[in-house]
Parts: sequence; structure tokens; C-alpha cells
Amino acid sequence: MRRLLLAWFVLTMPFVGCCQVDRPQVAQRRACVATSQNPLLTGAEVLVSNLDSKYAHLGRVAVVGNHTSVVGTTHLVDTLVACGVQVVRLFSPEHGFRGTSEAGAHVDNGVDKITGLPVVSLYGASKKPTLQQLRDIDHVLFDLQDVGCRFYTYLSTLHYVMEACAESNVPLIVLDRPNPNGHYVDGPVLDTSTCRSFVGLHPVPVVYGMTIGEYAQMINGEGWLKGGVKCKLTVVQMHGYERDGSYPLSVPPSPNLRNAHAVALYPNLCLLEGTTVSVGRGTPYPFEVIGTAPDTLDLRNAVPPACFSLQYVLQMMKRTPRGHFFLKNNFFDKLAGTTALRQQLLVGTDSSTIRSSWQPALDAFRLTRQKYLLYPDTNGL
Repeated sequence: MRRLLLAWFVLTMPFVGCCQVDRPQVAQRRACVATSQNPLLTGAEVLVSNLDSKYAHLGRVAVVGNHTSVVGTTHLVDTLVACGVQVVRLFSPEHGFRGTSEAGAHVDNGVDKITGLPVVSLYGASKKPTLQQLRDIDHVLFDLQDVGCRFYTYLSTLHYVMEACAESNVPLIVLDRPNPNGHYVDGPVLDTSTCRSFVGLHPVPVVYGMTIGEYAQMINGEGWLKGGVKCKLTVVQMHGYERDGSYPLSVPPSPNLRNAHAVALYPNLCLLEGTTVSVGRGTPYPFEVIGTAPDTLDLRNAVPPACFSLQYVLQMMKRTPRGHFFLKNNFFDKLAGTTALRQQLLVGTDSSTIRSSWQPALDAFRLTRQKYLLYPDTNGL
């Protein structure tokens, strides 16, 4: 992954312009942030800079977002409200709207303490907005920082939001962001007949090399929504994005991916979540240390592999007593996207043979992927 080690620090981008937004419900015209001097403009920044022109008629808006939905150092929702946009509802993915919930933790509906807006959880009793929740909405804005791995659940949230928007005939606007693992494509392609779940809905490899906007186009174009429906999709593209470039992420995308190194290791370590091996959750270094106490492997100085690699799975499998490596459920299979990998590992198949077995499906995906790219693919993936 990993010629790309992203610098991890809070963006402090100076904003030098302002857009004037006139809304009937706003007592006076307000100035809002518009143009950043940063060489990369995210989709959120592009949208905000065009609120008085191209996106002047959003109407009543719902926002699918969380703590990563920022414009500079300000939350997108706070920015939109300051600009006079009529935000009426918030939808929250895994980890909650302000990013405070741990992985897998049930997220309840509630009220955002900062804006007072109602928050509907998409990682609780329901994973999909209802027709009633979208009935009074003119546009849904989707702005989440992805990390480029199939089992990251923001992709499943995107799928169900797209499906709900299609069924409700509500336009969806996806605000694009950089993919920190967007410079390569690798890993087994998910078998939807046996391993489809909320940690993998689509026939894509572990690392798919697309931004979340490109991925949304693929969901629509390949007819992956229920009944083959398509939503009215607009992707607000980034300005200045290069697929193999290095960009700072404004905040950690989730509580246990705290820095660029963990993000780069994540595609290779997440398979261990389906085993008895710890990936460091509950320690100061999640996804930077792995092991079973007292046998811990410190990866904080490890150079992430340049491809999706099974080396850490194989290392820890050798250190674990036979029969005690895989959890007594099918979670490993769901993460791998195939039932074959577990069996290959159990019988001692070497990694090069394993890689060869998933190559045909991976090559086919690469061809599909090319149809939906919005930014140049200079690596020829």
C-alpha cells in the first residue's frame, strides 16, 4: 500500500474568498467559506465554493456524514448552516455522527448537540433511510472519508443510501474525497453468493483503487442496487486530485485508524479480525501492533507491503496452536470475501498459489473499474 504514507495532521487551510448565499429563512445575507489555497479541493470544498451558483438551489437537505465531513477545520454541516443552506436531517454511519462510537457499536438515533438537528442512525436498528425520512428532502449530500478497503462499512452505508434515494426519487450528491489506498488494486474479489454482508456487499477486491465518488458510479452503473434501480447521482469531483499523490487527511477516519501508518496497514491486518489474534484494539496503537499476549508483534516501524499481502496472517497463524487460529464463525470468510482462502490456509497452500487463484476475477474487476474512473489512472491499474 504503500508508497503512500499520508502525512497525518489537522488541515489549517486558509480561506480567502466567500460566497454570498441568500435564503428566505435567513435574516441577512451571510458570508461563508469558499475557496482554499490548498492544492487539493475536496468535493465538499468545491460544493461550498459554488453555493451561490451551481448549487444555489439545494432546497431542503439531508446530510450523510460524520466527523470526517469537514471543510477546512469546520464541519460541513456547520458550514452549510452558516451559508444559509436548509439542512433538516442528519444520517450517521458506523462510529456515529461525531465519530465517538467504537467499531461495531450500536449507534442510536439522537440529536446533534452542536446544531440541534435530528440524527438518524444508519448503524443501529436500520441500515437504510426510510421513505418517510426522505419524504421532505430535496437533496441528500453524502460526505464520508473512505480508506479504500472493501470491508470498511461506509461503502455499505453508501449502497443503502443510494438505494433509498432511488426508491424515493431524491437526488444524491456524493462529495468526493481522496482514497489513501487508491493507488493500487489487489486481493480476492468478493463472492456475493456466499460472503455478502455489511462488511462486503459487492463483487470487488479487498483494495479497489477508487474514490468513493467513483465507487458510487460503479454501484449505479453495474446495477447493484436492489431491483437494478439507479439513483439520480451527482459526484462533486475534487480539484487537483492525483490517484498516487499524497494528501493529509483532516481527521482519523475512524477511532481505531488513528494515523496514516495504520490506514496503510489496514487492508492487510483486518483479516486478522476474523481470528483469535488481536490487532491492537484497546491499546494506544490499534492496527500497528498484532498478537496474542504475551506474543505481540510491533508494526509501528514496519513498511507496509506494496500490495495486498497475507504475510501477517501467515506469521500469526504459525505462532498460534493448530485449531485455535480462526474464530468459530464465518467472519474471516466475510472479510476475505471468499470461503476458499480459509481452506487454502488450513491445508498450507503457499501465498503465490493463493494469489494466482484470485487473479482471473481481479483482472476482470480491473476492466469494470476503468469505466467509472473520474481521475487519470496513471499507474495503468
